Amino acid sequence: MKINKTIGTLIVLSILAWSCNSTSNKQQMQNDRTAKEILGNPEYQAISYGGYRQNSREIQPTLEQLKEDMKLLSAIGIRILRTYNVQLPHASNVIKAIRELKDEDPNFEMYVMLGAWIDCKNAWTELEPDHDVESEQNEAEIARAVKIANEYPDIVKVIAVGNEAMVKWAAAYYVQPDVILKWVNHLQKLKSEGKLPADLWITSSDDFSSWGGGTSEYHVDALNDLIRAVDFISMHTYPMHNTHYNPEFWGVLEQEDSLSKEDKIQAAMERSLEFAIAQYNRVKSYMEGLEVDKPIHIGETGWASVDTHLYGEEGSRATDEYKEGLYYKLMRDWTNKERITCFYFEAFDEPWKDARNKQGSENHFGLFTTNGKAKYPLWSLVDIGAFDGLSRGGNTISKTNDGNLEMIIEQSYMPPIKEELEIAQ
Repeated sequence: MKINKTIGTLIVLSILAWSCNSTSNKQQMQNDRTAKEILGNPEYQAISYGGYRQNSREIQPTLEQLKEDMKLLSAIGIRILRTYNVQLPHASNVIKAIRELKDEDPNFEMYVMLGAWIDCKNAWTELEPDHDVESEQNEAEIARAVKIANEYPDIVKVIAVGNEAMVKWAAAYYVQPDVILKWVNHLQKLKSEGKLPADLWITSSDDFSSWGGGTSEYHVDALNDLIRAVDFISMHTYPMHNTHYNPEFWGVLEQEDSLSKEDKIQAAMERSLEFAIAQYNRVKSYMEGLEVDKPIHIGETGWASVDTHLYGEEGSRATDEYKEGLYYKLMRDWTNKERITCFYFEAFDEPWKDARNKQGSENHFGLFTTNGKAKYPLWSLVDIGAFDGLSRGGNTISKTNDGNLEMIIEQSYMPPIKEELEIAQ
């Protein structure tokens, strides 16, 4: 009788264990979507992510810090991250952090577009960059990306070959399109041979001009073949930078002179969105001219909250937290409506990007400050308690400027009168 009771207990425990594992496995399957399912799906918001909290990438964020960030991003509805290279431990550690969070909570859902950095020969050295020859390091970078994608197929859903690696203004490192094509074809071949997951999508993430939306110097056969080879186009658009470099849309128009400050800024920001949409449509038109029909998503776009040079008070007067909030909402509204995935740039301020100039715009594209303050784009989420129980670096999540909207607007820059801007150019 004692033996039977023991056997009965073991059977019950086995059934319970099977039931729990079955439920867990079912949940894991539900939270293992393909790139095709998540890209273009408004329920899967995307963002560009770097977790660096210090002014040097030599100080890598810890696994616990990365998990802290993942929870914050999940709280704002982010389900897809974009990383940039696998030369450093950051990207692989981000994926490990996601894995641990998924193991702790089967409901946790986060995917990655894994970037593989591509350079030309002599990039970032004292030697003259050779833009017609690729770096010897590229092969190893691609191999690392392949290894990670195979190790974490439930998390890595896209490999992006290069970041702004074809655009001519990336003078320190850009390559010709045939280099990107070579590695995209290599990855697609690995998929066809069963050496990468069949539903893994391959792309390159680059400026709109590099995807055919720019001048004729970009319209080469290798680009056309690349468009045919990728699973989707990941294009960048930055109206903020163009408030200085190409400002035909920027400034206060003569007929807007009688409007309030808020309305003048709103009008300028709406034209900024129209500028981004026009760049998107130029890429789309070029692709369709090749008789190709593939998704086009936004690999990067964003608006900095601070700058002391080209985009600040002495420049185009574009960068402040109020405008950042307006652009974020406008961009999300448009891309969600059109079912375009937008890897908004970026999640957190990263002080390493312009370490010599703390107020440089590159350090201030984040929706969160380095110490975890939620900038104006996220204030409404603070109001509804989205960050309750969460923190960054020991700091609870609160609003910048103590949530004083009047102060944010007062501190924002009035865009210049368009005629004055044209004279300054």
